[in-house]
Amino acid sequence: MTPLGTANSAEPGRLLHVPESRFGTWFINTGIWNKYVLETAIGNLEGLIADRRPSYPRIVDVGCGWGHSLKLLHDHFRPQHLVAIDVDGKMITASRAEALRQNLAVEFQTTTGSHLQLPDRSIDMVFCHQTFHHVVDQEDALREFHRVLKPNGVLLFAESTREFIHSWIIRLLFRHPMDVQRTAAEYLLMIRQAGFAVAPGSISYPYLWWSRPDFAIIERCFGLMPRSGHEETLINLCAVRL
Repeated sequence: MTPLGTANSAEPGRLLHVPESRFGTWFINTGIWNKYVLETAIGNLEGLIADRRPSYPRIVDVGCGWGHSLKLLHDHFRPQHLVAIDVDGKMITASRAEALRQNLAVEFQTTTGSHLQLPDRSIDMVFCHQTFHHVVDQEDALREFHRVLKPNGVLLFAESTREFIHSWIIRLLFRHPMDVQRTAAEYLLMIRQAGFAVAPGSISYPYLWWSRPDFAIIERCFGLMPRSGHEETLINLCAVRL
């Protein structure tokens, strides 16, 4: 996913867009990303939705990046209208090509998460996967998500936490705005404060192998399970717009 900042920041000179590293660009376009990150997250998020509907007619993919999630969203949630947004015009071009390849009808917007070009209460689902650790104006983006969602509309939110983004391997290989990173508890609190309800059964904290400091080598080789009380590296949740 690509970074989303504010197009009209109140702070002149504030960094709004952190270009991805060459490694990050390559990695996101590998089968590893789709299989072990994206598909796993969507499967987990789907199971967190209470009162799951057969279809979510209008869906927004915030930070669509290369468009890898578009077909998955179409297959899992059956939207009649799918909107994909990204701040990076190059990503929009790539996503449009992917939509054409998959024969999907998608509306594209080159904008930020905090300036959605959508009417109030017009959306059934906002999908935000591995985007928020790129977002500079997180509270503003959540206010926009709340504005465009219909009452009882859902926000599917999957995010890496400060513990993971600040790890040495991520610092070495990827690029992020490091001062906006949050813990799992901080993300959860911020979402609730933005006017969303998050039920205890609609939250998960995956401790996937790729998010661990040792890539789960100790568990695989020696059968030693992760220690209890470890700092969470990922948070997945389904929030409902009140």
